[in-house]
Amino acid sequence: MAINWFPGHMHKARKEIKKVMPQMDLIIEVLDARIPFSSENPLVPNLRGDTPLIRVLNKRDLADPATTEQWQSWLEQERGVRTITLTHNQRNEAMGILRLAEEMTPDHDRQKSALRVMILGIPNVGKSTIINTLAGRPVAKTGNEPAVTRAQQAIKLPDNILLYDTPGFLWPKLSPEACGYRLAITGAIRSAVLDFEDVALFEADYLIQAYPELVKARYGLEQIPVDGLALMDAIAAKRRFFSRGGIPDLHKVSEVLLNEFRSGTLGRISLETPEMVERETAEAEKLEAEKAARKEETKEKRRKPARR
Repeated sequence: MAINWFPGHMHKARKEIKKVMPQMDLIIEVLDARIPFSSENPLVPNLRGDTPLIRVLNKRDLADPATTEQWQSWLEQERGVRTITLTHNQRNEAMGILRLAEEMTPDHDRQKSALRVMILGIPNVGKSTIINTLAGRPVAKTGNEPAVTRAQQAIKLPDNILLYDTPGFLWPKLSPEACGYRLAITGAIRSAVLDFEDVALFEADYLIQAYPELVKARYGLEQIPVDGLALMDAIAAKRRFFSRGGIPDLHKVSEVLLNEFRSGTLGRISLETPEMVERETAEAEKLEAEKAARKEETKEKRRKPARR
């Protein structure tokens, strides 16, 4: 699914982050624990250099705990990276971020200068709530809709820490393609730019493969459906979601699947694993390379003079 959602204010935010990030002493990136790879900002590895990085896996209580442990081990393989997990409704846990920040910057004398910290994260990942907790006061707007924060701001924290809040934004190219679906399922992308049923079908297909027994129990099914569409039809039958002529109302089913995932009603579910994204990334890179080769071959043919 190609998602072209990159509003003007997000383009501006991208430029500001690119300019300011090299000046930071520490970077905090808030990720969705259910999709650590898909919710990652690709600017960070390219711009941070040797700057210490804390990756916060937020909404831990909504994610599969075993998969979250895998992600922590995978993410911390990168030099200068530490991880911490938070639940989406236990705000006091967030104070552990400041303790970890102190551990990662032992040579910085806060008596002489403020510790400059940048915090960033995609829309709807819970970044603003974490900021308010760290500040001990409401300094960042919160909301269920993506892109609440629109402008960068500097926030004074205890112990001479200056926290630079950045607008949540997505990036122009979402690759591998599955990342776009996962972001949509979690609510990181506005509903107005989505094909609701297409996203729910992707979710249904994944649930059948990764969490079949959970799905079977939640929707009272006697057997596991063969694919995502069959699951959606089964839910329609169980909930009596039918339109005229007895046709399954897949829009209503889509709302149920997406809302129950986002609220945690379906259970603790992770939408991706390290092994999965490594495989998908390799496949995406191979396709890009083949595409580039075909393009170059076409150019070469056009450069050759036609035979008479």
